[in-house]
Amino acid sequence: MAVAFASQAAPDAKLLAAGQAAQPAVIDTLKEMVTIESGSANAEGLAKMADYTEKRLHALGAKTERIKATRGPGTLVKGSFAGSGRARILLIAHMDTVYPANTLATQPIKLDGNKLYGPGIADDKGGIAVILHSLKILGDAGWRDYARLTVLFNPDEEVGSVGSGELIATLADEHDVVLSFEPTASKAVAKSEALLLGASGTATATMEVKGRAAHAGAAPELGRNALTELSHQLLQTRDVAKGIPGTQLNWTVAKAGEVRNQIPERAQATGDVRVTVSGGAEKLQTALQDKVNANRLVPDTQTTVTMDIGRPPFVAGDPARALARHAQGIYAELDGRPLELVGGTGGATDAGFAGRSGKAVVLESFGLAGFGYHARDEYIEIDSIVPRLYLTTRLLMDIGAGRTVGLSQ
Repeated sequence: MAVAFASQAAPDAKLLAAGQAAQPAVIDTLKEMVTIESGSANAEGLAKMADYTEKRLHALGAKTERIKATRGPGTLVKGSFAGSGRARILLIAHMDTVYPANTLATQPIKLDGNKLYGPGIADDKGGIAVILHSLKILGDAGWRDYARLTVLFNPDEEVGSVGSGELIATLADEHDVVLSFEPTASKAVAKSEALLLGASGTATATMEVKGRAAHAGAAPELGRNALTELSHQLLQTRDVAKGIPGTQLNWTVAKAGEVRNQIPERAQATGDVRVTVSGGAEKLQTALQDKVNANRLVPDTQTTVTMDIGRPPFVAGDPARALARHAQGIYAELDGRPLELVGGTGGATDAGFAGRSGKAVVLESFGLAGFGYHARDEYIEIDSIVPRLYLTTRLLMDIGAGRTVGLSQ
């Protein structure tokens, strides 16, 4: 939703001017980072991104640390700042992209009017750039109105943060506020820039059928066709999630058999699960198993459903919603510029891990406006750079000064 502020305050002239002056440097930073191809499985590229971001944080005065992810090839980069205030603030973004090596050969960095293109430029190197340059602006202004300010860049968000999610959750619990810097949708596809109040959690459902092998030509009747049973079960379970509030299931991958002339003994399917409520994936697993147990097409087959729980759902609580409305007021200082508050998305973000315990106030999507994520021709909108810098710097100052509603200091 958008809120109209009839008598909005004038912008902070110094912060706005600093953001405007920083825009060329932000563009340079974006180009430097996009040049580093850092797909989630690209160990060399992820190492280069870790080197780059650690160097930049160190230059800002942070005490830096590299933390090996518990799974996968990358390392996390943590930067810590000690201040003179009371607030404990965590800023998070991710260094990995979905793009394989050499994508730049066919999707090069290019400027076209208000759009700057490059693989990963919005998701999420734009978010990293907003963090780095916002802290530069605040540092130059001598801002230290926080007890502890932590920056965390992880290398595996695009594959579920399988090696960093627990650290994000633990670190978030040590802070009062967590701002996550995923991108916001470009104005070409949305009414205005936004903040995100909710995102789906993820899980993977696996259905396995055990049957009996037999010669497909000479004695098929002696077999128990696992592929046939799997097909039956996929059809009868396709709508089960509709009866479990806050869950969604789409079967996406299936495999059965090894050779043409054998009745398949085993068959397996996996499905993409999205959840918006705590415990939804577990309830869905139970419902799926009950459904397959109740109706079998091929006699003497056994079907089992398992659920691999991934990233938790993110649902902004009342304090986070109050902070988001405060952010709307900040955006309105920019000639009444609207800031949408989006209730939820089918995508999943690390805000789910950050908000898992409910201890910290968590908001999502402070990154740059863009589009084309996970596709061809990903871009950011250049005219979103100054507003996002202004929003981040002003909001951090207000959090530090205790001027925001719903945050205990």
